[in-house]
Amino acid sequence: MMKKQILTQLFIHNEFVDSADKRTFDTINPATEEVIASVQRGNAADVELAVASAKNAFVSWRDVSGPARRDLMLKYADLMEENAQYLAEIESLDNGKPVSIARDVDIQLGIKCLRYFSGWADKISGKTIPTEDTSSMSFTIHEPVGVVGGIIPWNFPILMYIWKIAPILATGCTCVIKSSEKTPLTALLMAQLAKDAGFPAGVINVLSGYGPDCGKALAMHPDVDKVSFTGSSKVGHEIVKYSGASNLKKVQLELGGKSPLIICDDADLEQAADAAHIGLFLNHGQCCCASSRIFVDAKIHDKFVEMCVERAKKIAIGTEEGKFQGPQVDKIQFDKILGYIESGKTEGAKCVLGGNRLGDKGYFLEPTIFTGVKDDMKIAKEEIFGPVMQLMKFDTIEEAIERANTTSYGLAAGVCSTNIAKAMGIAKRLNAGTIWINKYDDFDAALPFGGYRESGWGRDKGEYALDNYTEIKVVNFPVNNYDA
Repeated sequence: MMKKQILTQLFIHNEFVDSADKRTFDTINPATEEVIASVQRGNAADVELAVASAKNAFVSWRDVSGPARRDLMLKYADLMEENAQYLAEIESLDNGKPVSIARDVDIQLGIKCLRYFSGWADKISGKTIPTEDTSSMSFTIHEPVGVVGGIIPWNFPILMYIWKIAPILATGCTCVIKSSEKTPLTALLMAQLAKDAGFPAGVINVLSGYGPDCGKALAMHPDVDKVSFTGSSKVGHEIVKYSGASNLKKVQLELGGKSPLIICDDADLEQAADAAHIGLFLNHGQCCCASSRIFVDAKIHDKFVEMCVERAKKIAIGTEEGKFQGPQVDKIQFDKILGYIESGKTEGAKCVLGGNRLGDKGYFLEPTIFTGVKDDMKIAKEEIFGPVMQLMKFDTIEEAIERANTTSYGLAAGVCSTNIAKAMGIAKRLNAGTIWINKYDDFDAALPFGGYRESGWGRDKGEYALDNYTEIKVVNFPVNNYDA
């Protein structure tokens, strides 16, 4: 078991060190609004050191055999499992999600993801390719791209760390991970576990810091070969600019969404209400693929509203064991969501549940449901990232599909219908990277995840993710020199 301590330094070359200028920032417990710890604040000078470490480590790490990388990854996953309770406690403290959700959902998904990608470490291969020159032979090799800058969000800190790290390690890349300034603590604990697992110095480096001085320096660095970013579409645009202004490094983006869920009149309403409930209220609504535009057939609308309200009223709020919804991550998000709720009321939507702060301490909000939402309302167009459900009527499937696709995003979508041919027909026409049918938020490690349009480039998870971290090399040579 790892020592139970809160780590606050940067992790560079397998050592915990202070930032170059010794500056720190406070990380806040969103349930109490109290300071947990002061954390070293990484800047451009620290990025230089971390990238140099990763670059030097890549020279030898790239040649470590697939089975050896696999075994290290499996050891890493075992250590996560062994320390799951403590990781969950710190995740809850720093992020606000209930301890049991952090332990039994986020961390378990992370462990499964690590073990899944460990299985790919010794199976990445190219192809032999026949050409018109029959006296030559050609084949491809998939080589690690090099040093990867991974920038992770605050909504699923440990899980997003693993979504980046797992394919990086499996393909033989090295990395510098920048955690969110809102939730820096568990990435540092994961760095300690990486050292305990036996990863060589420089393979994994972890920096805590802010986007403008740490994230930008990482994305602009000429020795970083690829950036993998999960966060807002606004910052995603900036990451692309940084790549263009530096070395045209590869860019992978998993960005925002305003995901539709279509409830057909022939849906199993219990199943559909469960899908809508999980789709919106999971992680306090702080989910990039949240089903934040729920289109309900007019014939079943009123009954469906009742079922959604019934479920939302039962949400257990708090951070301790057995609760479902904790506080929003910080005051910025808390105030932003309250602003959206006020906007919904002002623009004429009907708030049938919640809509207020819960208590007077911590960033807790009541689960909130709006009906009578119109497509041009702010709450129907913008990503709220909170426990605020929008229910919208439709009359025809054609109308629902057209309205569902009227967005600049395309991360996820859902359909609920007992007619699978109908559901598949709708799914085919929805412009999104993931379509769930009669369920929502299945994040199996084997399933690629990513979006269309302003929801990003590339895919996390699954075999498809490996393509993001490799370069394809062609080798061609003659085979007709019998005297050689």
